[in-house]
Amino acid sequence: MSWTDERVELLRKLWQDGLSASQIAGELGNGITRNAVIGKVHRLGMSGRVKPPSAATARPRAPKPARPPGMMPMRPFIRGNTALAAEMRPMELPRQRVEEDVVVPLCEPVTITDLREHMCRWPLGDPTTPEFRFCGARTGDTGPYCAGHARMAYQPVQDRRRDRGLARLA
Repeated sequence: MSWTDERVELLRKLWQDGLSASQIAGELGNGITRNAVIGKVHRLGMSGRVKPPSAATARPRAPKPARPPGMMPMRPFIRGNTALAAEMRPMELPRQRVEEDVVVPLCEPVTITDLREHMCRWPLGDPTTPEFRFCGARTGDTGPYCAGHARMAYQPVQDRRRDRGLARLA
């Protein structure tokens, strides 16, 4: 593709008529692309054309009705960090079921070396101290914990769903 004098004159005319670079490329044809048209326009120094007014231009706004002096707007004036301040109102939460006291039987706490398969593995105390022990009570069918500690460790499914719903309300 080469820019002949005839093509350049046609380009100038179409550009001055307000056609887009894509439209001019379509008129010129023969492998001339939109980018080639834009490049030639810039090299010729004709890039500054005035755009015709479009329908999307901003229309002047209607003037606001005048307010008598000393009158305040209906809405409170909000400025700065108070713009997003929430109004706090007390909210009633659904009544929760009273938790039953979990009774853990007294047992002789054991160290990790004394812990056996049938003993409760509930930790007692701070693991970083030498006084740290495990519950050591008999487990039975409740898994790794005795019956009392199993009630503390595991919640029934419906209780967890209810508690999750209360957390969303808060």
